[in-house]
Amino acid sequence: MFVDSHCHLDRIDLTPFDGKLENVIAAARAAGVQHMLCVGVTLESFPHMRDLVAEFPEVSLSCGMHPLYVAKNPYDPDTLKQCAVAAEVVAIGETGLDYYYDPESRPVQQESFAYHIELGNELNKPLIIHTRDARDDTLAMLREGHAERCGGVLHCFTESYEMAKCAIDELDFYISISGIVSFRNTSELRDVVRALPLDKLLIETDSPWLAPVPHRGKENQPAFVADVARCVAEVKGISVEEVARVTTENFYRLFRCV
Repeated sequence: MFVDSHCHLDRIDLTPFDGKLENVIAAARAAGVQHMLCVGVTLESFPHMRDLVAEFPEVSLSCGMHPLYVAKNPYDPDTLKQCAVAAEVVAIGETGLDYYYDPESRPVQQESFAYHIELGNELNKPLIIHTRDARDDTLAMLREGHAERCGGVLHCFTESYEMAKCAIDELDFYISISGIVSFRNTSELRDVVRALPLDKLLIETDSPWLAPVPHRGKENQPAFVADVARCVAEVKGISVEEVARVTTENFYRLFRCV
């Protein structure tokens, strides 16, 4: 059985699923996916996301402000905290730093990120980190905020082995692997996956984006996390069953949800 540790169910086009999220969930179940973490990216969209998945016990939630949205969307720490204390919210994020797409918003990204770390520690809920072209600042802010106290994951990881190792060794973080690992010309990422300890890995789809091989060109969905697991198993030279078992155990250990 698999867990999709990071998806955006509220952003999936439901047209091919007869307009019903339950059909997306059913497809995931049929593929052996037992749980999904639906990740928030803005405070404005959180209430709709929460209501959308409320009837599905196999879906947990996170609440946060994505660094690429924080400059142009309403951001209020009190509202974030009010949403984050809900029992169904098992993590804080998606948060972090992205200097690739929006380097001009560094100050506001950093301000938001710092508060998310503070909130994760206050509520004892792990962090979901997005990082791109911001390795040094991401690690520095996690260290300065003592993010090891609440824990977390670097999601959809495409950075260096050195960054992953620092996150694991210094912060006791996990590293989440998406369908990017199956893409052509991602040999460096596969080398990173090969080197990292399985007991610190998670798998994800980041649906509706980044559909893995053999689904390239299609919209992604949680069912496809099984294909991510198969690629990770091939890269590491172990069975899919072992990848499924350990990454599922890792997920429940980190997010402390049932």
